[in-house]
Amino acid sequence: MTCRWGLVRLERMIIEAGDNTFTLSLHPRLTVVAGLGSVGREALIGELLGALGSSRSGVHLELVEDEGRRLAVFRPEGARPRVVDIDASSDVSAEFTDADGRLDVLARHGLDLRSARRTIRLDQQDLLATAHSDDMIRRLAELDQTELWSTAARVRVTDDELQTLAQEVGSVPEDAEIIERIEDRHQAVEVALDQHRRLRRRATRVCAAALALAVPTTLFDPKMALMILGIGMITILLAFLYRARVDQAAAAERSALNDAGAQSYLGFVVQRVDGLLSNSEQRRRLLAVAEDHRAAARCWTAVAGDVSVDWALEHHEEVVAAAKLRSDMASLGTMSSTAPEMDNDSMTDLAHALITRLAHLRTLGTTGESFPLILDEPFGEVEPTMKPGLLELLSRSAGSPQVLVLTDDEDVASWARLEALTGVLAIVEPQPEAEQHPARAVHAPESASLTA
Repeated sequence: MTCRWGLVRLERMIIEAGDNTFTLSLHPRLTVVAGLGSVGREALIGELLGALGSSRSGVHLELVEDEGRRLAVFRPEGARPRVVDIDASSDVSAEFTDADGRLDVLARHGLDLRSARRTIRLDQQDLLATAHSDDMIRRLAELDQTELWSTAARVRVTDDELQTLAQEVGSVPEDAEIIERIEDRHQAVEVALDQHRRLRRRATRVCAAALALAVPTTLFDPKMALMILGIGMITILLAFLYRARVDQAAAAERSALNDAGAQSYLGFVVQRVDGLLSNSEQRRRLLAVAEDHRAAARCWTAVAGDVSVDWALEHHEEVVAAAKLRSDMASLGTMSSTAPEMDNDSMTDLAHALITRLAHLRTLGTTGESFPLILDEPFGEVEPTMKPGLLELLSRSAGSPQVLVLTDDEDVASWARLEALTGVLAIVEPQPEAEQHPARAVHAPESASLTA
């Protein structure tokens, strides 16, 4: 039997993290999750999309389809994932199992993680790119096309390699950056401590020698004795300076550990990365691939500026056609001057881009299924005078499809707090300590668990 399954609404996301269970309940129209930095937002999006795909265990979802059927997607650690019809108490996993035997909700609708992230997620860069796509196409068309597309290919290849290797070692790509940052900070602490110990030993010897020389020297040359004592004092001050460097390096390490939800470097090694750090070869491979990907991304930024690789590849044909037209016009000596820059008064363009993406998601699936829109800090750099109008438009348009806003923008959070009083949306503001673990950053006040 063919079933038309349309994901129209997410009801809850439940994350199991060791002995803890965190729940994020979602409003049927619009949910604003405030107080999340870039690491937390990226991790939460990864958890949600990974649970819809096939790569995230320990994350469960409750969904409602277009025709009203309520489903629960279970992905228990170390057990077979499954999909359950909640009302009928029946296992419907077969509807979402691909040819390789993997339970993949996205694949059921003709999507993969990359296309879902590109389509379901909308950040400020994507919003501006959509609003000014013609201008961006012109900008890319002016670049060396061989360099542009070879650089884009390198970013895509290294990203695919990173995703594949991360799955092999039971990690996620975000872990590589966190691990490397913590390792760098820990190494800085070790270096600072070593320098401080060596200077302290030398300072002790210098001070002892200075004191031994200063006492007899005072009998025949008091000024010389003061100079000798001054050398000893300078050495002591240097020791204090190096101690301050140790404290500064330790504070930076603690900050990185807090981002990973660890209290100490040893705790991070034992709890956060488990088998990954126990296998040094896998760890080295993951970090090396992550560095290759970052290097490729830096090259892309140097070539194309703030245009994303995914957007450029999606508009490859348009860019190539524009480049050819530009070349033809240049050969005739009739090419116009530089493309116009974006107008600050572009609220209409941004609003149109937002509505266009919402309309696209209403029929995203292969047979017209709808999917939610995840807005990742979409208005962070938008002029403050433009935000109220865009937020009101979002409020009126949300619900078809459902919208989830992830933000660290106080303007958006303040607006959401007031609107939540009317019931048209919900706002979730994690406790400060929740931000210490980016991949488990959002939770509701109560704990919850799913049962079949």
